[in-house]
Amino acid sequence: MTWHEGETEHRATSGPGYVLLVGAASDDEESSVRRLADKVIDLRVFADADGRMNFSLVDIAGSALIVSQFTLFADMSRGRRPSLLKAGDPQRAEQLYDAFVQQFRARGIETLTGSFGADMRVTIENDGPVTLVLSTDEWPTRV
Repeated sequence: MTWHEGETEHRATSGPGYVLLVGAASDDEESSVRRLADKVIDLRVFADADGRMNFSLVDIAGSALIVSQFTLFADMSRGRRPSLLKAGDPQRAEQLYDAFVQQFRARGIETLTGSFGADMRVTIENDGPVTLVLSTDEWPTRV
């Protein structure tokens, strides 16, 4: 993984893992952020010996690069300029982003981050086929 903040280049090489683009909406709460982090960490999306998605990030001792990305909340339903009004207040969003990152670290996941709000260029080498969009919107709990 390579990311740039201004003129500074950061490089990290690791085995399998996640690159996560994370944004906070104006109505997100820390409890839902923790729940989402746990969901992401425990998702079984990594292949076993038979090629079936049976392993989680913990199972494979994977890593995560977590990048703040407020433009995930761009509303492009009107006009030609995206509205970013649904994105959270930057100070609150940074707190939620930090809480998300801390959940990964608390679970023992090697976690890399850039600087919140920085203008970053991220290079990702995707070893697909999995790309997912997850949200803190309510989802029912199944037992």
